[in-house]
Order: sequence, then structure tokens, then C-alpha cells
Amino acid sequence: MKRKLSRTHANLTNRALRVRTAWRCGAIVSSALAALVVTLPARSAHAQEIQLTGPLAGAPPVRKLRLYREGRVEFALGASRTLLDEYQRTLFITARLQYHLADWIGIGVFGGFGAWSQSTDLTDKIQATAPRNTRTQKNIPPLNGPKFDAQTAKLKYMVGPQVTISPFRGKLALFQKLFVDTDLYLHGGAAFVGVEERKDCTEITCNLPSSFASETRVAIAPTFGLGLTFYTRGLLSVNLEYRAIPFMKTNRGGFDSRGLKNNVDFPDGQINSDDRTNKFNQMIGLSIGFSLPGAPKLSE
Repeated sequence: MKRKLSRTHANLTNRALRVRTAWRCGAIVSSALAALVVTLPARSAHAQEIQLTGPLAGAPPVRKLRLYREGRVEFALGASRTLLDEYQRTLFITARLQYHLADWIGIGVFGGFGAWSQSTDLTDKIQATAPRNTRTQKNIPPLNGPKFDAQTAKLKYMVGPQVTISPFRGKLALFQKLFVDTDLYLHGGAAFVGVEERKDCTEITCNLPSSFASETRVAIAPTFGLGLTFYTRGLLSVNLEYRAIPFMKTNRGGFDSRGLKNNVDFPDGQINSDDRTNKFNQMIGLSIGFSLPGAPKLSE
């Protein structure tokens, strides 16, 4: 019995040693493999180039695309309104004529005239409440003279060449029922603007009621903006456009506010070009476009 127990104990001990040895060897092999994987150089992944064959080989991404702009002459007629005015709001009747060299670029000319001007609330309050005395007589007309809005600057007309670029196009859906072909376009160029503002006067003549009359001159400034065109698949289109005319100097209030020789930001007792300051002019408009030929081309 004792011999059997000793033999059994020895067998169990040998098995435990073999299991422990195998476990240690497995751990060593696993560690070595992990270290080898870490030290291997990383290989860069490359996308597989797919060569199209058959009827789709060399085919354009879009077929039978309507080219609403390419090779067409467009005339647009509409109305625009100035934004963020201090003294006078102006409603313009506008027109645009342009030729599209390609579906994404065109050249043309934009123009308009100020059909109607409206005084702002600030202008009305200055006319009604501003004091009239010897200190203000160069800037505010007397109560028995012309009204204050006569001396405020107004935009009378504008015209200028421009380049139009159409980088984006797609469709707009109304209630998931009506789909309209649409493109977004950018425009930029130069603007020749007719500005009506208070005429020049000297230290002596600026005190007279007649000095508050206005005259028109031409100002030149850059112009740029963006717009959306909605197409009807034929002759007509609808344009919603934003236009900016920055860096255009005007004397918007007709005030003597600048020009002293030793300090240009201080009144000098007269009205002239020194009193003009820059303004970021803005306008937004809506127009109807007519394009010829009446039917747009189709791509391949």
C-alpha cells in the first residue's frame, strides 16, 4: 500500500512539473512573438485602382446635364434695396446683361438707378429735434430753410463690368414635390456710382441756407457678392442676389466733421472732400432673367 501511494504521488508530481514547464515555454514563445510583431516595419496601405471596362469606360460622371449658362446670353431685370443705411434708404431698378463663356464662368455688366429714396428715423429725428444756433448753423439748416434730408448722401445710379463664377449647382425641393435646378454664383468687378451729397462750401458760404443744396458726382469702388439662380428649364430664371460696394467715400450726413490742417479728424468750418468717410454699402435684390437660346444645351 505504501509503495502504491509513493508511486502515485511521484506520478502526480511529474505531471505537475510537465504542465508548469509547458506553461512557461508557452509564455516565452508568446512574448517572443509579440516582440517580433512590434518590431516588424509597418507597411503602408494602398488603395486598389479599379479600371472600368465595357460601356462605362471613359464615360462622364453625369450624362445629359442641362448647361443653363454655357453659350447663352442672359438679360435680367429686377429691383434691389440698400441695407443698413444711416440717413437714406434707396430702392434701385436694376438690370444685368452677361454672356457665359462656359457653364461656370461669364462676363457682363450690371447697372441700376435709384428710383426712390426714403429717410430713416434718424434723419427725421435730426430734422425735428436738432438745435439751431451759431454752433450748428454750418451743419443743420434753419427751420425756415431746406430740410435736413436734402443734404444727406443718396445713391442715384451705378454701373460696372463684372465677372461671374458658378462653382456649385444642384436642386432645391419644395415639400418634396417641386424640384428646381439651382446654382450658386459669385460675382466681382468695379462699380461707377453716382453719389448725390452736399456740395462744397467755404467758411463763409457754409452759413448760408443755399449751402445745404446737393450735387452729384461719380465715385469708383470695387463690388462683389453672391447669388442664387433658380431655373425653369427654359427661357426664364429667377435670381436672388447680394451685392457689396465697400471702400466708397461719401459725406453721408453732409456735416463738417474733418479737415483741420493740424488734425484731420476735427472740423475746419467748411464742406469738401476731407469730410468724406468710407462706408461698406450693401444691397439685396430680386430679378427675372431671360436667356437666349431659349433651350439650354445638354452635355454628352
